[in-house]
Amino acid sequence: MKKFLTAMASVLLMSGAQVWAADATTATASQPAIAVVNVQQLFQQSPKIAELNKKLQNEFKGRQDKLAAAQKSLQDEVDRYKKDGATMSEKDKDTLQKKIVADQSKLSKDYSAFQQDLSKEQNKVMKTVLAQLNDVIKSLAKKNSYSLVLDAQAVIYTAGDSDITKQVQKEFDAK
Repeated sequence: MKKFLTAMASVLLMSGAQVWAADATTATASQPAIAVVNVQQLFQQSPKIAELNKKLQNEFKGRQDKLAAAQKSLQDEVDRYKKDGATMSEKDKDTLQKKIVADQSKLSKDYSAFQQDLSKEQNKVMKTVLAQLNDVIKSLAKKNSYSLVLDAQAVIYTAGDSDITKQVQKEFDAK
């Protein structure tokens, strides 16, 4: 009798495990497909984005060089004032002091305008890049039937096969 009960319990356990496995498979098939993209990694490693950054730097290099030269000139004037101020006539001293103040004001204004223009251009480029990235991600999501794509920075854990960063980078750089 004990053997019969043991055999019956084994059969019930195996059939229960098979039913559970079938339910788990069905549940997995009905769960949404989720993928992650590491956007920060894309920005750091994409040759296309590096090229856009270089183009932006080249576009603003002339103004940046002029600002650096103006700053050096101002520093030279300040150094001259400190060094020769004690031996200068009051008129020359006042003239140099006024020039230093005027140059500081102009440099500050020019630097502020430069920063605003650079920031505006960076934002414009960033909008374009993000729009292109979103298009690539959407097309990959549709093609692979992903119902949700998240930024990897917002995810604590994912299985290795859910990361589509390399696919996104490949398609993004190809466009």
